[in-house]
Amino acid sequence: MSDSVPETNRSAEPERAVNQTEEPARRAAPPRTDADAILSLDGVSLHYGSLKAVDEVTFDVQRGARHALIGPNGAGKSTLFSVIGGAQKATAGRIRFAGEDVTEHNESSRARAGLVRTFQHSSLFLGMTVVDNVALAVEGVHGTPWRFFPLPGSDRRIRTKSMEHLEAVGLADRAQELCGNLSHGERRQLEVGLVLACDPTMVLFDEPAAGMSAAETHRFMDLIETLPAEMTVLIVEHDLDLVFRLAQSVSVLAAGRLIAHGTPAEVRENEAVKVAYLGESDGVEPLFFTGGHDVA
Repeated sequence: MSDSVPETNRSAEPERAVNQTEEPARRAAPPRTDADAILSLDGVSLHYGSLKAVDEVTFDVQRGARHALIGPNGAGKSTLFSVIGGAQKATAGRIRFAGEDVTEHNESSRARAGLVRTFQHSSLFLGMTVVDNVALAVEGVHGTPWRFFPLPGSDRRIRTKSMEHLEAVGLADRAQELCGNLSHGERRQLEVGLVLACDPTMVLFDEPAAGMSAAETHRFMDLIETLPAEMTVLIVEHDLDLVFRLAQSVSVLAAGRLIAHGTPAEVRENEAVKVAYLGESDGVEPLFFTGGHDVA
């Protein structure tokens, strides 16, 4: 029969489709690049010798999206976050941001391009006032020397801009308070103010709710939801209820590999995700909370 049917590229395509369905669900099918993507990862890896901390990760984040990166402990989330932000250099693959290849760019260059990252631990000047912390960030963006003793003109404009950012994050009434006197949740709010001062196109939030009380987490979620719609957000967070309230799309890592990518509903039902988190897939309770806006 094979002699009577010529071999063509068209006939090979169904065979590839069958092979994909038969492959074990250890790794998600790589989402392809899209014209609306502001961030594109193509085969990004970070290997330490034989240790594959991040292994051939490919996915896109759409412009203006709220996108979450999740996975069990040791999945490689923070490492991939560092690679995306520029703190660590990928050993393979390419990263494109806003249409530009930034694979070789360092963290500062990516921040100047509009890709700004927060950290798991606060990096604030605790001995300075709240407004002075923001003023430093504003000065760094606008390039106007900032002084402790305000002068007419540029320093006044920096102060005005700083107060606008504090108003946006709900800390205007704490402007003259020493940063060290803020609660943990308020410090996280202030960090969002510092991010806004950098005029970002995309913000990377690294476990922002870590250490927060339930009330602080609620306030922080409300704050993130008020960010400009055109600002893209990529968040790494262990609080899955927070993730599934905020995220429009989700990527899941396990052992350094992408095992799922899609909407929150698709990820909730993904068998590979259930196995990664629970070690089994049949007969288990729902993996993620799905009702209302409550936080467990």
